[in-house]
Amino acid sequence: MSLELLQKQADTIRFLAADMVQAANSGHPGAPMGMADIVTVLSKYLKVDPTNSTWLNRDRLVFSGGHASGMVYSLLHLWGFDLSIEDLKQFRQTGSKTPGHPEYKHTHGVEITTGPLGQGVANAVGFAMASAYAKNDLNTVSEVIDHHVYCFCGDGDLQEGISYEACATAGHQQTSNLTIIYDSNDITIEGDISIAWSEDVAKRFDAINFDVITINGHDFAAIDKALETSRNSDKPTLIIAKTAIGKGAATMEGSHHTHGAPLGNDELAASKTKAGFDASKSFVVDADVKTAFDKTVSGKELSDAWNDSLTAEDSEKLNKLINPIFEDISYPDFSEVSEMATRDSNHKILNAIAATVPGFIGGSADLAPSNKTELIGMGDFPKGRNIHFGIKEHSMAAITNAMNIYGLYKVFNATFFIFSDYLKPAARVAALSNIPTHFVWTHDSIGVGEDGATHQPIEQLSQFRAMPNFYTFRPADATENIECWKTALTMDAPTGFVCSRQKLRNLKGVKVTGDVSNGGYLLEKREGADVTLMASGSEVALCLDAAAQLEKQDVIVNVVSVPCFDLLCEQSEDYIEEIINMDETFVIAVEAATAVEYYKFADHVIGMSSFGESGKANELFEKFGFTTDKLVANIKQYIS
Repeated sequence: MSLELLQKQADTIRFLAADMVQAANSGHPGAPMGMADIVTVLSKYLKVDPTNSTWLNRDRLVFSGGHASGMVYSLLHLWGFDLSIEDLKQFRQTGSKTPGHPEYKHTHGVEITTGPLGQGVANAVGFAMASAYAKNDLNTVSEVIDHHVYCFCGDGDLQEGISYEACATAGHQQTSNLTIIYDSNDITIEGDISIAWSEDVAKRFDAINFDVITINGHDFAAIDKALETSRNSDKPTLIIAKTAIGKGAATMEGSHHTHGAPLGNDELAASKTKAGFDASKSFVVDADVKTAFDKTVSGKELSDAWNDSLTAEDSEKLNKLINPIFEDISYPDFSEVSEMATRDSNHKILNAIAATVPGFIGGSADLAPSNKTELIGMGDFPKGRNIHFGIKEHSMAAITNAMNIYGLYKVFNATFFIFSDYLKPAARVAALSNIPTHFVWTHDSIGVGEDGATHQPIEQLSQFRAMPNFYTFRPADATENIECWKTALTMDAPTGFVCSRQKLRNLKGVKVTGDVSNGGYLLEKREGADVTLMASGSEVALCLDAAAQLEKQDVIVNVVSVPCFDLLCEQSEDYIEEIINMDETFVIAVEAATAVEYYKFADHVIGMSSFGESGKANELFEKFGFTTDKLVANIKQYIS
């Protein structure tokens, strides 16, 4: 390929991106212009099929700096994905296929929603880890998996802590099919990076067992050599590409002013003239450039050849992974269990799922013995199913998001519920993107006890219940926990399991109205009830005990278990009225948390208004009013 054509390809990307930003009067032209030379060369290596965008053995390309979306959309159009020039012209407009930051399932060809800076690096590590496991899992007869994972990132991504967490994991796991391309232009929004950052990135990555290559990011030959070297490395690779932000701009090349604002009509026209483009035209793609980039024919040939190469055994293995049969899971029998912590019942449930579903894998942020998440006898990743993420909650969540949409595996992660604060941004992206990541969170309340207020989750339940498209389950006992998992496994959305450290009484033999899959159901419906109590987790048994005591005092009480508040909110008015009876009873929610969301249904909430404290769990429940006698007294003052 001639240097002249390569330059024309790169300049086409530059001006498509700049035209998009100019037309929208909003966006970021600097990064796309600076990276255009690199993506042009990478394009010849990239193995994708726009006619079959879910082809399993395709290369994954992640743009961690989502603000470079002008470049992303330009490339997707040029490669042949379902993105037209008209779509590019609608950049950042309401309802368009080209939003300000790329979104998974919204724009054809976008591998994952990376969201805030740094998460895309962790996503790329997740794709690489999924492929590493897939190689060990599938490449027994033939080479089913042999693709590469690329990630573009910038100074901002590497300043975010999540990127270091994730890359340290990649270095430790030796994910050799991972190449991170660092657009090192020394510019952030406030100006030169030297005002806030001075570390030696090469030394950092060398220390975590990466191959590090430093190049001129505008030298086509150097880019090509670095990419070729990275593909043959036995380590993950960081390519430090020294670039000029806004490369090709007539007078603003290298200026931070190109980062987050249009170049302006005069600067853009002058830049096009300088490159030999027609300054009077916008959104131009010449035929030779489109042909050079287009992957519709070559990509289809690759994916068809891969499909043809699969043996019957390969196809059978893949089918079992892609289409798991959850109905065949043999769940544990808890009917004879009198009491059990839900973290313990969850452990048995996780192992039951893994015994039937071959693609069910996961791990904890160094807390598996406490989270009770070990898959017994199933080995350690990357050859086994237990992943040791280390104490890196944020990257753990972003990594598992990518592993879940890799195409083969159902992946869970785990930590203490209080530490969910560290991973909330990745949980939010999972919800935004309909990624069915399972989050296992234990030590669910002030029942944590002696570790004290810093480790007792208070507002976290409300936080996750407030998140759209995220389903938080807090089971009341072991049996309810099974039903929660049956529901969660069928959902095309992220789910969180909030489990107790302390033992919870098994609620066996209780007559119910409604169903767990509806998020809430009525326990032992009493005719002529005066009060309805709503609760989840450990507080359900407490409410049942209070109801029994109040009945002796001629106060009739119904109890509603709410294992998933989010699902309950989605039910019909008729169902909600049937189980809660808001018109005829005084509704009180009881939860050892802030629980403000219950005011959607409740007349009053008995919850936490402080952060708890250090002490024995039973003493803390007594102090904060979560005992039968104190709850009864509290209820009576509202109905007297």
